[in-house]
Amino acid sequence: MQIGIVGLPNVGKSTLFNAITQAGAEAANYPFCTIDPNVGVVEVPDERLDKLTELVKPKKTVPTAIEFVDIAGLVKGASKGEGLGNKFLSNIREVDAIAHVVRCFESGDITHVDGSIGPVRDIETINLELVLSDLEQVERRMEKTKKMLKTGEREYKDEYALLEKLYQVLSEGKSARALDFTPEEERILKAFPLLSTKPILYVANVSEEDLTSGGENKLVQEVKEYAEAEGSEVVMVCAKIEAEIAELDKEDKEEFLQDLGLSEAGLDKLIRGGYSLLGLITYFTAGEQEVRAWTIVQGTKAPQAAGKIHTDFEKGFIRAEVVSYEDLVKSGSYAQAREKGLVRLEGKDYVMNDGDVTHFRFNV
Repeated sequence: MQIGIVGLPNVGKSTLFNAITQAGAEAANYPFCTIDPNVGVVEVPDERLDKLTELVKPKKTVPTAIEFVDIAGLVKGASKGEGLGNKFLSNIREVDAIAHVVRCFESGDITHVDGSIGPVRDIETINLELVLSDLEQVERRMEKTKKMLKTGEREYKDEYALLEKLYQVLSEGKSARALDFTPEEERILKAFPLLSTKPILYVANVSEEDLTSGGENKLVQEVKEYAEAEGSEVVMVCAKIEAEIAELDKEDKEEFLQDLGLSEAGLDKLIRGGYSLLGLITYFTAGEQEVRAWTIVQGTKAPQAAGKIHTDFEKGFIRAEVVSYEDLVKSGSYAQAREKGLVRLEGKDYVMNDGDVTHFRFNV
């Protein structure tokens, strides 16, 4: 899974990226500090994986991971090539979801590209550039598809009908996310993926005082109201605190969070938000050689989940031996879970659940 971190210049985007990936991307108080997208792979924290490791005592433990992509900040006119607009838009086209960092704190030491703090204005600036870019793409596609209508083929009629629907919404300055697509429309959209259909998670970057107080300032409330209206989520983090956490080992990190009165780091909230945004779940494989976490989309059937491990597992799938994480931990071992009848044999139509501990049987 790839999440693109976007935002206007100087909102704390690169500082947050550095903190959560420890990738060392340059962060400075001037626009376009980030030019090429920095990519950082982050292990997904999961207490269940730690518990399974204690239980099974494997030779190694492999967590699942998320890729964060720090994409260049943009300004008004990006869709027309202003600033690094074209580069920004091509980079964002490649990610699965967007984490849009918005500044929700005042500071005389950090300049804002528009001269004042206005998170909703910032959100609308970026969203409008995505919409304008999509509108241009839809207009070009409509010209091409209109010519193909002469063939009388149904597929071109369906595509043109969808393009007209998209054109109307985008022309009003609204994101394509505002539309509910049918499965058939979603299939057509895969041929010309749009920027404004990508799921967005708004990351409200607040001050240390705001984060530790447990409340929400007025700016965060404005972001939440905006997000609720379009069906998006908001995560509140402090990039400055995340930068400090990044320098600590696991034990010191937990103590630091406790001292601040926080239950979890911003990274954990961001990852959980990303999983929810994309409808992702985790299943596990557990044996003497390795305990490992695997990320799949909710609704994935057993053969396709097996294919995440190796294509041969999917091709030659016979059955899956499945026990829930909770049942395995309560039983104390795989053998005891089997004795209690908690290990199930599932076939090709089995839909995987979050926390399934699975052993796949296959034959190629």
